[in-house]
Amino acid sequence: MTKSRMYKHVEESRITISELMLPSHSNFSGKIHGGYILSLMDQIAFACASKHSGVYCVTASVNTVDFRSPIDVGELVTMKASINYVGNTSMVVGIRVDSENIQTGLTKHCNSSYFTMVAKDEMGNTVSVPGLIIDSDEEIRRFIRSIKRQEMARARKSEFNEEKFDANKYIDQLENYNVKVMQSGTID
Repeated sequence: MTKSRMYKHVEESRITISELMLPSHSNFSGKIHGGYILSLMDQIAFACASKHSGVYCVTASVNTVDFRSPIDVGELVTMKASINYVGNTSMVVGIRVDSENIQTGLTKHCNSSYFTMVAKDEMGNTVSVPGLIIDSDEEIRRFIRSIKRQEMARARKSEFNEEKFDANKYIDQLENYNVKVMQSGTID
């Protein structure tokens, strides 16, 4: 008997968390430490992916962590996570990080990132995840964007494969950069 595939709506696993930023979360310059924000992002990615899959999930990769605005002590950080893409055993969780000055109400977008999470069983083996029901232009855009990001990563990996890479094909591109090539033996 064939098992029929289950599907879930994006909103079924959407998660929002908020946390007040404390002095213990700050770095030497008095801003919230990026590592602390990454830790919170990993937690919300885990929760979102586990909610969608119904099983334990692990972080496989993190894509494009761009810190756009610093976060100050005393600000309220809100993270929103949703499933942007599902494969057979993996999911891409999109995360948006905003901070709010709770005295002035001023909010700023601090970070957006994409975590690829993989579903695991009790033995540590990968397991299938439910499909995704997408029903808005935004959800379609996010799903297709994830596909394109994966295609670009595969192309980049292939182009810069260590065994096949030919530095001579790229050396001219380095002329406009703050680099001095002093390698001997590979470049004629």
